[in-house]
Amino acid sequence: MNKIIIYTDGGCRGNPGIGGWGAWLRYGDHDKKLQGSAKDTTNNRMELTAAIKALEAIKSSTIDIDLYTDSKYVMSGINE
Repeated sequence: MNKIIIYTDGGCRGNPGIGGWGAWLRYGDHDKKLQGSAKDTTNNRMELTAAIKALEAIKSSTIDIDLYTDSKYVMSGINE
């Protein structure tokens, strides 16, 4: 299998407010979890940060990637 699967999510309490993001990357039998937080942020910023940090963690530019997110904001940024 020559594909990385990425699941991302982000959110915050208040908008703006305290927020966090997370990403789970899977490549074959290998897993990597990423996470972070911010004090004064927005939901969209945390959703986008999760996707960016996950993509930055990938060392190969020639591998297929499936990215799953529940954020319309992130999907619009990728597809448009």
